[in-house]
Amino acid sequence: MLDFNALAEFSRANCTSICAFLIPANLIASSLTIILTILHRPTHQVWQAAGIASTFASVMILHVYTWFIIGVVMAPTYILLSLAITCLVTNLIAVLFQRRHINSHHISHNA
Repeated sequence: MLDFNALAEFSRANCTSICAFLIPANLIASSLTIILTILHRPTHQVWQAAGIASTFASVMILHVYTWFIIGVVMAPTYILLSLAITCLVTNLIAVLFQRRHINSHHISHNA
């Protein structure tokens, strides 16, 4: 069974390393989703990129919550939480935009 307390302690003890990976990973993966959407790539590519980016953002949110659980409320925790939420919303919007573009493209060709 997974021990949440041990996992949370690991997350806090390795905060610098985790953030050093997750911050660029979130930015790069979310940028890739946007680029694939702009380039009108196939739906499965956009969904795959958005899924990976959303996974990184979700891990970042869980990491920040491990700090909130022990009462650490500082600017970096809110900044990281804002980054993660922004990445999640950006990926959702990119997927919805791509889906809308595909639907409008099919409608215009069928007319």
